[in-house]
Amino acid sequence: MYDDEDLSVLDADESLESPLDKLGPVDEETARPDPDLMLALLHSPDKSQRMLAARAFCELQDARAVSPLIGLLTDACPLVRVSAAYALGRNPDASAVDPLIDQLKRDWNGYVRKGVVWALGNCRDRRSLHPLLNALKTDIAAVRLWAASSLGQMAEVDYETAVGAVPALIQALLKDPMPVVRSNCAWSLGQICRELPSNAIYAGAIDGLIEALVEDEDVGVQEDAKASLLKVGDARALQIIEELEQEGFL
Repeated sequence: MYDDEDLSVLDADESLESPLDKLGPVDEETARPDPDLMLALLHSPDKSQRMLAARAFCELQDARAVSPLIGLLTDACPLVRVSAAYALGRNPDASAVDPLIDQLKRDWNGYVRKGVVWALGNCRDRRSLHPLLNALKTDIAAVRLWAASSLGQMAEVDYETAVGAVPALIQALLKDPMPVVRSNCAWSLGQICRELPSNAIYAGAIDGLIEALVEDEDVGVQEDAKASLLKVGDARALQIIEELEQEGFL
């Protein structure tokens, strides 16, 4: 059984933040954790010590931590699991991709799944594409939020992986009920478009961003779509933005 202080199931679209989302950088005046000590604590029988050690590797980069962190993805305590997921995102390794995907499929806790999709994005591996696409289409808002952003990282993998993310991102940009998810889709499409040649897939993504710019009722989504179009520098989109600004719509 899980203790009362463990994370509850994240099952409401309003609950978008994870306890680790606001972790700031390590204070420069504070000594960084001892990696060797933290490595030992990853195997502690005390769950609070395991969690502390996993969180330390959200700041520390050490290849020796990857294997024990993978083991902690199946820890009984969800606080340990989510900490391990974020730590693996800070210490991306090809060996972690399949275990992260497996945990995404089976973990009941939304906070954990959110950390896992963030880590999968940072791993920048083609194996992550379909699990992230499924999360964007089917999971709760907090997970869709980071699945959308993680799909933007596919731009750095290879062409086939990048273009494989585009249709689902366009659909979510135009149809997802949560503005924050749509905004992250706009950002990711911008990241991918910057790496694509001028072809039909590229044109479809630009069309989707323009539609969001013109039709989305949320100002934040409009602004993110505009920012992505400006970064891509597509001539057609720039002309439309200029016309909308002249007409007072932007």
